[in-house]
Amino acid sequence: MTTLFDPVTAGDLHLANRIVMAPLTRNRAPDAIPTPLMAEYYTQRASAGLLITEATAICHEGQGYADVPGLYGTEQLDGWKRVTQAVHHAGGKIVTQLWHVGRVSHVELQPHFQKPVAPSAIRANTKTVLLKDGVPTFVDTSEPRALDAAEIPGIVQAYRHAAMNAISAGFDGVEIHAANGYLIDQFLKTGSNHRTDDYGGSIANRARLLLEVVAAVTDAIGGGRTGIRLSPVTPANDVVDADPQPLFEHVAHALGRHGLAYVHVIEGATGGPRDLPDRPFDYAAFKAAYRQAGGTGAWMVNNGYDLPLAQQALAGGADLVAFGRPYIANPDLVARLKAGGPFNTPDKMTLYGGGAQGYTDYPTLGG
Repeated sequence: MTTLFDPVTAGDLHLANRIVMAPLTRNRAPDAIPTPLMAEYYTQRASAGLLITEATAICHEGQGYADVPGLYGTEQLDGWKRVTQAVHHAGGKIVTQLWHVGRVSHVELQPHFQKPVAPSAIRANTKTVLLKDGVPTFVDTSEPRALDAAEIPGIVQAYRHAAMNAISAGFDGVEIHAANGYLIDQFLKTGSNHRTDDYGGSIANRARLLLEVVAAVTDAIGGGRTGIRLSPVTPANDVVDADPQPLFEHVAHALGRHGLAYVHVIEGATGGPRDLPDRPFDYAAFKAAYRQAGGTGAWMVNNGYDLPLAQQALAGGADLVAFGRPYIANPDLVARLKAGGPFNTPDKMTLYGGGAQGYTDYPTLGG
């Protein structure tokens, strides 16, 4: 029987095991520049088959939270090179998550204090994080403006450019963040997309931005180094779709022709319940649509996994299992899963912002 500790290939990525460190925003990159402390943090966790970095903005306009990293400036790329070199020296594999937050932002985080952009001028009923006197503070998001259709090709090119920057910075690949109510997900779902042009209305139109981004990124760096993250029914950041099953089966079918390294699926509510009675979704049919369309990428599952549930998922045909919060407090999670524990508990007070405390100071087994 396949186990979490068996090697696997995901596109061009040859992974030592099937355990993935999920993206975890930690707000420790002042001026959007990765720090040596971040290099230490990721290197501590390099025994994972694959590390996916915290969400990383593709452009200044794509920023939505204080002290999150970027992929659009020279100093940012230099910082990431330190991270990737350290992880590779430790024997790990690392990809970065390409992020544009869309409407989940605040004017204080935007260039020239402009409004955040979105498919439609609908404010998200959610919060973001600003630094107030050095203290991370949750605040309401700002009212966005609707993107003009003429602006959208520029956003697609920003994804392409960020992917190329990622490879030049030493990453093994990228993950396109199309989940959790951020820009691409906002275009996908009816609750946030009220457009009447070629990017709104029908399923094909609402999926257009996602597929244009995938085409641009895979053309730039190859499908074998490109993954994508999707969250069909999560209510994160105030997103909802009236009928997610046909939408995501359409997306899955369209993705099948791009030769992706992996598809990363959040099951249920991100960081919450795996089953949502008011939002039923058939994940098996979703996966089948991808495979029937010729999709060969590894199938990565995520949300609330422990060892027994992960083994069950592998037995059911998953290829990779992503672990999020357990990786915050357990840098040696692979060893702890193999040993059956024990597991450290994260310090909730140090999740966002700060320094080494609650970031790089968690003990390892025997440490």
